[in-house]
Amino acid sequence: MELNEKVANFTLQDDQENTVNLTDFAGKPVVLFFYPKADTPGCTIEACGFRDTFEKLQAAGAIVLGISRDTPKAQRKFREKYSLPYPLLADVDEVVCNQFGVLKEKNMYGKKVIGIERTTFVIGGDQSLLQVFPKVKPEGHAEEVLAAIQAHKG
Repeated sequence: MELNEKVANFTLQDDQENTVNLTDFAGKPVVLFFYPKADTPGCTIEACGFRDTFEKLQAAGAIVLGISRDTPKAQRKFREKYSLPYPLLADVDEVVCNQFGVLKEKNMYGKKVIGIERTTFVIGGDQSLLQVFPKVKPEGHAEEVLAAIQAHKG
């Protein structure tokens, strides 16, 4: 996926088992952050960063969506545990993970596994890809994304 290229629509279930389409948010910038697993240390830091920056992101007009391969039920528990004010999408079948190319080979305790590489995509209101943050470090990431959205609005 290239910058300024249109992002194809996708459909996933959220943590409330509602159907969510990317096109539901046409006209608004969308922050799509992919994380490896709900309620794990790095993912919690990242998700809570977006929670703590949420009002500023909303003020900038942005929609925040988290995506992992967890089930809607696991996403709901994670969202409730940390009072996350935005939907978490369940990509159990890895369709959207594959669409965005975030599944990578990782080394987990000496074993090679395929997992989500923590990546954030900023999609414009016209559904074009504005920015990609690969290999995200969770600390301070939400502020970095907010700055990018404000820069694109400018």
